[in-house]
Formats: sequence, structure tokens, C-alpha cells
Amino acid sequence: MKLEQLERVTGIAAPFMRINIDTDQIAPTREHIRARSEGYGPGLFGEIRYRDPETREENPDFVLNKVPYRKAQILIADRNFGCGSSREGAPMHLRGFGFRAVVAPSFGGIFFNNCFRNGIAPVMLPEADVHTLARQVEEKGGHTQITVDVVASKLTGPDGKVYAFTLPAFGRRMLLEGIDEIEQTLTMTPEIDAYRQRDRAKRGWAWLG
Repeated sequence: MKLEQLERVTGIAAPFMRINIDTDQIAPTREHIRARSEGYGPGLFGEIRYRDPETREENPDFVLNKVPYRKAQILIADRNFGCGSSREGAPMHLRGFGFRAVVAPSFGGIFFNNCFRNGIAPVMLPEADVHTLARQVEEKGGHTQITVDVVASKLTGPDGKVYAFTLPAFGRRMLLEGIDEIEQTLTMTPEIDAYRQRDRAKRGWAWLG
């Protein structure tokens, strides 16, 4: 599957301020099976987004079932978001819903890396700043926008304040170019070939056969 490029996204941000949301809550096991026929979006937060996950009867109190958050592209979350198991289905469900960025004070490590593989920018900001952003969004009833700029490594809040963030070089490149780790390695083919030639000249015995 070709990765989607992401330079910047400006859109509605949905506040989901609960700590320690794990990958099983983001993508419940049953939803991996249903995703084969429904796609990944409907199953996101399936156990708490619906009163009845089987019939898809919505929980009207859940943030993503409210206007305008149904069209959110940015999720504002609390600390340790995406902890738990290593299942890649968690960012796949987020992307299926339409999210291109998740903003939180901290992330589960494997989830953080899996976000890049699914075209999502995992933005870490200080906890106080994340709570400020969530409060500003809630005060406007979601009728405001946030910009996450991967090129500039900056987030612009509803009030125009700019927050700098850092992404690891490998992940930032994956987002900007829409390439995975293997494709990144292949871009270094000339350097790899040159190394092989030098090593063959020095250690010819290692290249026999």
C-alpha cells in the first residue's frame, strides 16, 4: 500500500482528553474483522463510540458522534495515548476515520512509530499546551481549526499561537515523501553499492560464493 504524503493539515480538531487510551480501545479486536467489509473508519473506538457495536447504534455523548467533530482531521488526546499492544490497526482505524494528526503529551512507543507508516503525524507538546488547545476548541464548540505543519514542524492553535514540535527524521521523511522504511533504504542504493565495492576489495574472502 502506497503511503500518503503529508506536508500540512488544517482542520477541525476533536478533543478526547482521557489518559492511557490503549490500542485495544482505539481498535477493538472485533473491529479488525469488520474492517474487511466496512473499512477501518467505522470501527474506531468501537466499544465506546457506540451503545451497541454490533448494530452501530451511536453513543450521542461520544465526541466523534457530535457535529462538527464527525469531520475532524486532528485528534487532541491526553498523555500515554496509544499505549498497550503493538497492533498497527490502531493508526489504521484513525486514518480510516480521516485523522491526519494526533496531538498529545506522550504516546505509546510502538503506536508512535506506526503512525508514520499510516500517514499520521504524532505531535508531542507539553501537557499544559495540549490542555490549552483542547480547552480552546471546546470553548468554540469545535467550530475552529488547527494547523499541523510537518514542513515547518509547527502547530498553529485556534488563537493563532504557534507551537514548535519535533518529529524523528525517519518519520518526518516518511510523511513528507510518502515512503516507508524500505523505500528510504533503497534511496541509498548508490552508497550501499559503493560500500560493497570497497568491502569486496578489502575482504574478498568474505564475498566468495
